[in-house]
Amino acid sequence: MRLPRILIIAVAVITMAGAVLADLVIPDLAAQHAFNPAWPPHAKFHDAQYMVMTVLLGLIGLVLALRPGRDALVPAAAVLATPWLGMVGALLFPGTATYDPEFAGRTVFVLGLHGQVFLAIVLLLALLVATAAALRSAA
Repeated sequence: MRLPRILIIAVAVITMAGAVLADLVIPDLAAQHAFNPAWPPHAKFHDAQYMVMTVLLGLIGLVLALRPGRDALVPAAAVLATPWLGMVGALLFPGTATYDPEFAGRTVFVLGLHGQVFLAIVLLLALLVATAAALRSAA
Protein backbone atom coordinates (compact mmCIF):
# COMPACT_ATOMS: atom_id res chain seq x y z
CA MET A 1 0.00 0.00 0.00
CA ARG A 2 3.06 2.22 0.15
CA LEU A 3 3.41 3.09 -3.57
CA PRO A 4 -0.27 4.03 -4.10
CA ARG A 5 -0.15 6.26 -1.02
CA ILE A 6 3.11 7.92 -2.16
CA LEU A 7 1.69 8.58 -5.64
CA ILE A 8 -1.51 10.05 -4.23
CA ILE A 9 0.39 12.24 -1.75
CA ALA A 10 2.65 13.50 -4.55
CA VAL A 11 -0.37 14.40 -6.68
CA ALA A 12 -1.95 16.13 -3.67
CA VAL A 13 1.11 18.33 -3.15
CA ILE A 14 1.32 19.18 -6.85
CA THR A 15 -2.41 19.95 -6.89
CA MET A 16 -2.13 22.25 -3.86
CA ALA A 17 0.87 24.17 -5.18
CA GLY A 18 0.65 23.96 -8.97
CA ALA A 19 -2.00 26.53 -9.85
CA VAL A 20 -0.84 29.00 -7.21
CA LEU A 21 2.74 28.80 -8.47
CA ALA A 22 1.80 28.97 -12.15
CA ASP A 23 -0.96 31.54 -11.94
CA LEU A 24 0.26 33.81 -9.14
CA VAL A 25 3.89 33.28 -8.08
CA ILE A 26 6.16 32.43 -11.04
CA PRO A 27 6.48 35.82 -12.77
CA ASP A 28 6.54 34.68 -16.41
CA LEU A 29 3.52 32.42 -15.91
CA ALA A 30 1.65 34.79 -13.59
CA ALA A 31 1.92 37.46 -16.31
CA GLN A 32 -0.27 35.17 -18.42
CA HIS A 33 -2.83 34.68 -15.65
CA ALA A 34 -3.44 36.70 -12.47
CA PHE A 35 -1.30 39.64 -13.62
CA ASN A 36 -2.37 39.64 -17.25
CA PRO A 37 -3.60 43.20 -17.95
CA ALA A 38 -5.67 41.92 -20.89
CA TRP A 39 -7.81 39.76 -18.61
CA PRO A 40 -11.00 41.41 -17.38
CA PRO A 41 -11.76 41.27 -13.64
CA HIS A 42 -14.27 38.44 -14.10
CA ALA A 43 -11.65 36.21 -15.77
CA LYS A 44 -9.24 36.97 -12.92
CA PHE A 45 -12.01 36.07 -10.45
CA HIS A 46 -12.35 32.64 -12.02
CA ASP A 47 -8.58 32.17 -12.03
CA ALA A 48 -8.49 33.01 -8.32
CA GLN A 49 -11.44 30.69 -7.76
CA TYR A 50 -9.52 27.88 -9.49
CA MET A 51 -6.41 28.53 -7.38
CA VAL A 52 -8.38 28.38 -4.13
CA MET A 53 -10.28 25.30 -5.29
CA THR A 54 -7.11 23.39 -6.18
CA VAL A 55 -5.55 24.21 -2.81
CA LEU A 56 -8.68 22.98 -1.02
CA LEU A 57 -9.07 19.84 -3.14
CA GLY A 58 -5.36 19.09 -2.75
CA LEU A 59 -5.62 19.50 1.01
CA ILE A 60 -8.69 17.23 1.22
CA GLY A 61 -6.93 14.63 -0.93
CA LEU A 62 -3.81 14.86 1.23
CA VAL A 63 -5.74 14.43 4.47
CA LEU A 64 -7.53 11.40 3.02
CA ALA A 65 -4.29 9.89 1.70
CA LEU A 66 -2.61 10.25 5.09
CA ARG A 67 -5.36 8.37 6.92
CA PRO A 68 -4.25 4.95 8.12
CA GLY A 69 -5.43 1.96 6.14
CA ARG A 70 -6.39 1.82 2.51
CA ASP A 71 -10.08 2.74 2.62
CA ALA A 72 -9.50 6.45 1.98
CA LEU A 73 -7.07 6.07 -0.93
CA VAL A 74 -9.67 5.70 -3.68
CA PRO A 75 -11.73 8.68 -2.43
CA ALA A 76 -8.48 10.68 -2.16
CA ALA A 77 -7.64 9.85 -5.77
CA ALA A 78 -11.16 10.82 -6.89
CA VAL A 79 -10.95 14.19 -5.12
CA LEU A 80 -7.51 14.88 -6.59
CA ALA A 81 -8.58 13.90 -10.11
CA THR A 82 -11.35 16.53 -10.07
CA PRO A 83 -9.35 19.69 -11.00
CA TRP A 84 -7.22 17.83 -13.54
CA LEU A 85 -10.26 16.30 -15.24
CA GLY A 86 -11.78 19.78 -15.16
CA MET A 87 -8.77 21.17 -16.98
CA VAL A 88 -8.98 18.56 -19.73
CA GLY A 89 -12.78 18.85 -19.88
CA ALA A 90 -12.59 22.63 -20.28
CA LEU A 91 -11.10 22.07 -23.73
CA LEU A 92 -14.48 20.70 -24.86
CA PHE A 93 -16.18 24.07 -24.42
CA PRO A 94 -16.42 26.43 -27.38
CA GLY A 95 -13.97 29.31 -27.48
CA THR A 96 -11.55 27.89 -24.90
CA ALA A 97 -7.81 27.63 -25.38
CA THR A 98 -4.86 26.52 -23.28
CA TYR A 99 -3.09 29.84 -23.82
CA ASP A 100 -3.79 33.37 -25.02
CA PRO A 101 -2.49 34.21 -28.52
CA GLU A 102 -0.09 36.91 -27.29
CA PHE A 103 1.79 34.22 -25.33
CA ALA A 104 2.07 31.68 -28.16
CA GLY A 105 5.84 32.11 -28.40
CA ARG A 106 6.32 31.61 -24.65
CA THR A 107 4.05 28.57 -24.29
CA VAL A 108 5.66 25.25 -23.38
CA PHE A 109 4.56 22.15 -25.25
CA VAL A 110 5.46 18.57 -24.32
CA LEU A 111 4.91 15.84 -26.91
CA GLY A 112 2.66 18.26 -28.82
CA LEU A 113 0.48 18.99 -25.78
CA HIS A 114 0.31 22.22 -23.80
CA GLY A 115 2.46 21.78 -20.70
CA GLN A 116 -0.51 22.04 -18.32
CA VAL A 117 -2.51 19.47 -20.27
CA PHE A 118 0.51 17.15 -20.36
CA LEU A 119 0.88 17.52 -16.58
CA ALA A 120 -2.84 16.84 -16.10
CA ILE A 121 -2.60 13.62 -18.12
CA VAL A 122 0.51 12.47 -16.22
CA LEU A 123 -1.13 13.13 -12.86
CA LEU A 124 -4.38 11.45 -13.91
CA LEU A 125 -2.38 8.40 -15.02
CA ALA A 126 -0.54 8.37 -11.67
CA LEU A 127 -3.89 8.46 -9.86
CA LEU A 128 -5.21 5.68 -12.07
CA VAL A 129 -2.18 3.49 -11.29
CA ALA A 130 -2.48 4.26 -7.57
CA THR A 131 -6.19 3.48 -7.58
CA ALA A 132 -5.70 0.20 -9.46
CA ALA A 133 -2.96 -0.85 -7.04
CA ALA A 134 -5.07 0.09 -4.02
CA LEU A 135 -8.07 -1.84 -5.34
CA ARG A 136 -5.91 -4.83 -6.28
CA SER A 137 -4.47 -5.06 -2.78
CA ALA A 138 -7.97 -4.79 -1.31
CA ALA A 139 -9.18 -7.82 -3.28
